[in-house]
Amino acid sequence: MLIDIERKYNIASYLYCILLLIFMNIIITGASKGIGYAIAEIFAANGHHLYLTSKTESALQKAVSTLQHQYPSVVIDSFPADLSVKSEVSDFSKWCLERTTPDILINNAGNFVPGRLQDEADGQLEQQLNTNLFSAYHLTRALLPSMLATGAGHIFNICSIASLNAYENGGSYSISKFALLGFSKNLRLELKDSGIKVTAVCPGAVFTNSWAGSGVDPKRIMEANDIAKMIYTATQLSPQAVVEDIVMRPQLGDL
Repeated sequence: MLIDIERKYNIASYLYCILLLIFMNIIITGASKGIGYAIAEIFAANGHHLYLTSKTESALQKAVSTLQHQYPSVVIDSFPADLSVKSEVSDFSKWCLERTTPDILINNAGNFVPGRLQDEADGQLEQQLNTNLFSAYHLTRALLPSMLATGAGHIFNICSIASLNAYENGGSYSISKFALLGFSKNLRLELKDSGIKVTAVCPGAVFTNSWAGSGVDPKRIMEANDIAKMIYTATQLSPQAVVEDIVMRPQLGDL
């Protein structure tokens, strides 16, 4: 009898995973451009449902319009929010849960403000932590009960090479990204028995709008789609396998 119950449980688990591969509900923050947009595009191209947010409403609307035109059969919905503000994280999470139980959460919202700790502007550390760490922390905590009830899911935190090593002019940005990697590792440990996977993504230089006008040859650094492809691939594994860390650098090394 026990063997039969275990067999039925395993079959149900695999059937659920097969359904996830048919279509998944994907929440992506910072989705209007760069890495976030590339991630949204690869999931839309594979037929999955998207729930997107970004701070700038006009850019978010443009991204949604472009994706919806390319993939008209896919559900693509959006909610503008500044996730560095805790109340707006709460508004976005409530909006998401009214529409879906997330299968995949991609915490991509963030920004880079260069500086040295000794002379960067007062409040820069708080601003970087709010944007790069607390946005992911508060949103994940708000959505986790729904994911735990399902007993499956995948959380990606877009960290950085700056999460691994200090570098010149990294300042508070590097501190915030170190903290995000620490959050990812603690979350992985807490959730490993729940069926929810956690992956920290640590990319090096990626050619996005922030590099426009910098003089850097786009062929010298990675494409946003490179990161998106690796994230999508990590979602295609069996339930018993997880990619804990994705570290990517330009072929010629860091700048």
